[in-house]
Formats: sequence, structure tokens, C-alpha cells
Amino acid sequence: MASMDTDELPVVLPPSTNTSGLSIALHPLPILNISEHLTRLRLQTRTRVPFVLGALLGTQTGRDVEIVNTFELALEDDGATVDQGFLVARKEQYKQVFPSLEFIGWYTVAERPSARHIALHEQFTLYSSTPLLLVLQPSTVFAASTDASGQSLPLKAYEPTIEIRDRKSRSVFIEAPFNVETGEAERIAVDWTAKGGSGGTSLESHLQTQRAAVKMLHDRILLLVKYVSDVIAGSAKKDHATLRALSALIASLPASENKEFREEFDTEYEDVQLTAYLATLTKSANLLNDLVDKHVVLTTSRDDRPGMGARRRGLMGRPTDFDRYH
Repeated sequence: MASMDTDELPVVLPPSTNTSGLSIALHPLPILNISEHLTRLRLQTRTRVPFVLGALLGTQTGRDVEIVNTFELALEDDGATVDQGFLVARKEQYKQVFPSLEFIGWYTVAERPSARHIALHEQFTLYSSTPLLLVLQPSTVFAASTDASGQSLPLKAYEPTIEIRDRKSRSVFIEAPFNVETGEAERIAVDWTAKGGSGGTSLESHLQTQRAAVKMLHDRILLLVKYVSDVIAGSAKKDHATLRALSALIASLPASENKEFREEFDTEYEDVQLTAYLATLTKSANLLNDLVDKHVVLTTSRDDRPGMGARRRGLMGRPTDFDRYH
């Protein structure tokens, strides 16, 4: 295993040597799945970069590749062999649900591909002639940089190829550019996930806004208290303009310990609670009224309904067209 991890030659060809002709479209769901897979393994193994392995599902038409979904893979006890039985079982399960999706590659997490990834890559050629490799690179340096295609995501896509060096051939990778494509349903799902999976009700949104405002106010109050404490201790420079503004702010606050203020505050609080209680009673009464009306309509016979006799007989008891033909 140690010889596999120490590469004598790089397994990724430089862009100037060869370029990929693939057109890869990456959907948001694989990105979310890979990120969740890495985060979960980090918490379980308590390591910064655990070994992550999974399969890519999608479609390929000529040189156009679309990565739509992923699922996790398992290794044998030696840590170098893919569990083929688990892979086949999971692939067949996904095939039953998504018949149009095929196995088109695999993903992992690493700074760069190595000889270990070449050895793993050869095991996936049983299911695809040229499986793709999608690498998540959890590096702040890479995330802050911008490559030639203008991508800012810490992801790299690689296409396998053969390099002939010193009359010997070896398997290598070449980087393939990709674009992130999002459908309407995926956009809604990603937005829902970004909000923490909340229902998005107006009340919940209002409460979250109020919570954020209260938290910001609390943080700023702590900052002012720290500044005053530092001034008193002599560790901060005294700014008279700031202190005067702070004094005016404190003087404008209501005296919460004052008896009259407390009585007025309690009165307003009780009025608000009473208004909310009356609104709830009114709503309940309306619902009960609608329920009673529906019950009356269902339990009253057609002849006993008010107004039916007047509709079936004309003025002065004369028969109408309804009576002539019924």
C-alpha cells in the first residue's frame, strides 16, 4: 500500500500535453451527496481527510456526459479492492428506480489523483469502458483560486487515457472541464436545503428575522460593554464623543424598574394577549358556523329546504314549467 501512495511519476498529465474533449454537466445533487459523505466520515473517523469512495450515475451521449446522482461504495478488508458485490447490488437497485441512469464513473476525496486511484480506477472498467473520476479537493488554497474554466468549486473531473513513455504504456488522467447545470426542481430543492429544510412559512420566516435582529443587538451591546470596561481599566483610549453618545442612548431607554412604567407595560401586554385571544375565538366561531351550515345542508331533505316551495310554484299558486314536466 505504501508503494501505491508514493508516486514516482505524476498520474495527471499537464493541460499543455493533452486536453479532454468531453463536455461534462454536473448537477447539484452529486455535489451535495459527496459533501455529505465527506462530512459524515469526518465525524465518524475523526480524521480531516478520510478515504471517500462512491459511484457516479448519469447519461452519456457521444462526448456529452451528464452526472445526475451518486451512491456510496465499500472496500474489502484490504482497503484496496472495491466490494464488487455491493457495487452490483446498489447499481441494480438504482437501475430499477432510474432506468435511464448508467454507471459512468466514481468519486473520491483527495488533494490530487495518485497511483492508488489508478489501481482503483482499473477495477471500474468492468462497468464502463472509460469511467470518469470526480475528485473533491477540500483545500482552501484550491477553493480560493480560479482555474482556466473559471470554476470556484473544489472539484476536479478527470478522464482516463493512456500515456506512452519509454516505449511503455501506463494509465493516466487528463483534466476535463465541467459546468454545473440545475433544473427547476433541483433549484427548489437546493434552496430548501440551504434554508435548513424549513417549511418556509411566513411566521417562521418572521421569527427567524426577529431572532437575527435580537442576536445582532446582543452582540453590539456586548461590544459596547467591553469598550466601557476597557476604558475604565485603562486598556482602551477614551473617546469622549463615543461616551457621550452612549450616555445619551442609555438616558433614552425607559426605566424598567419604575413602578409606573411597569404598570403601563403590563397593561399593554394584557391588551395584546386579549386581542390575540379574541381573534382566536372569532376564528373558532366562524369555523363552527361553517360546520353547522354544512350539517344542516346534509341532514335537511330537499322538500324541507327553505325556498324550495316558492321555486316550484309560481305566483298565486300557478303551476310552472317544472310542474308540467315533472
